[in-house]
Amino acid sequence: MAAVPLVALWVHGSLASGDFQLRRSDLDLLAVIAESPDRDQARRLTAVHRGLTDDHPLAARLHCSYLVKNHLHDPEREHLTWAFSELYHRPVSPVIRRELLRDGVTLYGPGPTGMIPPVTDGELTRFVRGELDGYWRPLTARLRPWLADDWVDSGVLTLGRATVTLRGGGMISKREAFPVLLELGAHPDLVGDIYDRRYGGPVRRSPAWRLRRARLARAFVGQGIDHALALPSL
Repeated sequence: MAAVPLVALWVHGSLASGDFQLRRSDLDLLAVIAESPDRDQARRLTAVHRGLTDDHPLAARLHCSYLVKNHLHDPEREHLTWAFSELYHRPVSPVIRRELLRDGVTLYGPGPTGMIPPVTDGELTRFVRGELDGYWRPLTARLRPWLADDWVDSGVLTLGRATVTLRGGGMISKREAFPVLLELGAHPDLVGDIYDRRYGGPVRRSPAWRLRRARLARAFVGQGIDHALALPSL
């Protein structure tokens, strides 16, 4: 509040839905502010976030978009966002807005209902299809990304959740996606690896396993995208 004129502060994502895992999940916040930050305010925001990370290491996983109050009804608008240790501009996606309206927690000021426009099923599924085809499909052309834990977790779980959405089943949590992954044909060893690392089970770290897991994840996501995009549009 010292850095920008704060109107409201909302929590979304796993912290709001009840699936938050310490040191694994991101801390997802949306701050509504009265006006667009100028350069001095942007510098102060950067200093605030870096100070939080220095004082509280868990703040390294804090993501916060700063939404200008008068622009909340423009879904294409890009908002100043702190994520991955830097400030940049990005829109608030239909997935985030749907999550927020369904599960969001208000920490300060008015709640999101009435301030954030509702997300239609068509808008949601168009976005999900675009993410699978435009973002995730190109990543399956290379093996290297799939050697990293974060890419495996995000890619595989995103595919499971996206498939449910494209089937017309709404949005599900990461925890709810695990049985879906098995139903879609993911190798049990791959699903078990992701589950154990997320929920505190034994972790396999050998180079041989990482290579095998990368191949399993890459193949599953690539084939799964083809199947998901072949589903009829809602």
